Amino acid sequence: MFGRAKIPVLKVPKLPEADKSAQATPSAPQSTVPTEPSAPIANPASTAPAAPALRPPGPAPLSSLSNKPKERDRTDEFSEIKTRVHKKLVDTLDLAALSKRTGDDVREEVKQVIADLCQQEDALLNFNERQRLVGEILDETFGLGPLETILKDPHVSDILINGPKQVYIERKGRLQLTSVTFRDNAHLMHVIDKIVSSVGRRCDEVSPMVDARLKDGSRVNAVIPPLAIDGPSMSIRRFGADPITWDDYVKFNSVTKEMVDFLRACVIAHMNIIVAGGTGSGKTTLLNNLSSFIPETDRIVTIEDAAELRLRQPHVVRLESRPANIEGKGRIAIRDLLINALRMRPDRVVVGECRGPETLDMLQAMNTGHDGSMTTIHANSVRDAVQRVETMVMMAGFDLPVKAIRQQFASAVHLVINAARLTGGPRKIMSIAEVQGMEGEAVTMQEIFKFEQLGIDASGKAHGRFIATGLRPSFLDRLKYSGAELDSSIFERRVLSTDPHAT
Repeated sequence: MFGRAKIPVLKVPKLPEADKSAQATPSAPQSTVPTEPSAPIANPASTAPAAPALRPPGPAPLSSLSNKPKERDRTDEFSEIKTRVHKKLVDTLDLAALSKRTGDDVREEVKQVIADLCQQEDALLNFNERQRLVGEILDETFGLGPLETILKDPHVSDILINGPKQVYIERKGRLQLTSVTFRDNAHLMHVIDKIVSSVGRRCDEVSPMVDARLKDGSRVNAVIPPLAIDGPSMSIRRFGADPITWDDYVKFNSVTKEMVDFLRACVIAHMNIIVAGGTGSGKTTLLNNLSSFIPETDRIVTIEDAAELRLRQPHVVRLESRPANIEGKGRIAIRDLLINALRMRPDRVVVGECRGPETLDMLQAMNTGHDGSMTTIHANSVRDAVQRVETMVMMAGFDLPVKAIRQQFASAVHLVINAARLTGGPRKIMSIAEVQGMEGEAVTMQEIFKFEQLGIDASGKAHGRFIATGLRPSFLDRLKYSGAELDSSIFERRVLSTDPHAT
C-alpha cells in the first residue's frame, strides 16, 4: 500500500574549472586516495590492508566531506541487513506459530537462529550492531517492533504516533518527542495490523479507523489513509501492570480520604453514578476504582468498545462490541449489548463509555431495578453532563421532549463525578455532585465536594485545594441503611486538603 523510501545517494561534488583543465593535461598525475572500509574490521592487526577502491578523480579526499552521508549509508546498510535476515527467518521458521507460544525457551530458540543467520551475512557487524540487530528482530517477531522499548517504561501513560518518523510519549504528565521511528509507512501499518488482528479487527481502506487493545488492556486507536492525510496515525492509552489504587489517588492529591469514604458508601448503597470528564482526564481509571467497591456477591456485566476495565470480583461477565465485517455485516453495537445485558440478570451494569443512543438504554436500566450501575461520558463539568446526556438520548431516534429526557436523567442518576486533567498534567476529581431532582424544567444539583484551583506554580502545574461545601446529600439515610460506615462530619464546610506545592 505504501512504497518503500528510496535510499539516498552520495553525490560527488563537481571539480573546479582550474582542476578540470589541469586534469585534461596528460602529464598531470592523478592522486589516489585510499578508501576507508565501509564496515568495522573485527581484528585490524591480523587483517591485510584493503586495496584502494576506484574513485572519481578530484583533489579533495572523501574524508573532507561531512560524516553525515557516511552515517546515513551505514544506517541504510544496517536496515538492508536487518531486512534480509528477517526474510531468511520467515523462510526458516513458522513465525505465526512461534508468536503464539510463550516462554523464554521459545525466544532463546529464535534468538539463536537469528544469530546464526547474522553469521551468514557478508557485511561485517561489530558486537553492538549484532546485538541491536538480534534485539530488533526479536521485537518484530514477538512484540510491536520499535514500540517495545517504550512499552517497557512503566512511567509512560500515552504513546502518540504521527506517522513513521514522529513518536511522542506522555511521561508523568509531560509530552516528549522520542527518537523512536519506523522504517516507513508500510512498517507502521504492519504494527497496526498486528495489534488489531489479535482482537479480531481490521484496519484497511474500507475500514480506515479502528479501536483495539493490547494484551495488557491498553487502549489503541488507529487511523490510516485516506482519512489520515499524512500517513498512518496511532494512539495508545496505557494502563500499568499495577493499576492505580485509591491510596495512589490520595498520595497524588487527586482526591481526599473523605471523598473516597463518601464514594465507597455510595457504591455500596447502590447509587447510580456517572463519571464525566474530557479526553485524558482519567475517567476509565476512576470508573475502574469505583467498581472495586462493589461487593463480591453482586453479579456484574461490563460493556465496552475495547475491553479496558479490570474488575477483580469473581462474578463478572465482560462484553465487547464488534465492528462490521468486510461485507458490512455482523456489527454488534454497545446498544445491542446493553439491551441483551438486561436479560442476563445483572445486579449492576457497568458501561465503559456512553457516547451515543445507548445512553437512553443506560438511563432505562438505571430506572428499572439495576441500581448501582455506572458509566462515563465526555463532559467538562457536572452541569455539562446533563446537556451531554440530553444530546446523546436524542441520537436514539425517539422524538422525546427535552423535559422528558431531563426527568429520566433526574430519576435515574444519583451522583455525577467530574474528573479533569489540569495544566501541567495533574489529574483531579473536580466535583462530586448529587442530582436532587427537577425544579420547573431544570435538573437541580448540589456539589458535595469540589476542587478549587488557585493558580499555576513555578513548575507550570495547576494547584489548588479540596473543599467540603457544607451541603449534605439527601440520601444519607440510604447510605446508613446499606451498612456503609460514614462519619457525617466529613460534610462540614472546610478545606479538606491543599496541594503541598501551592503558595
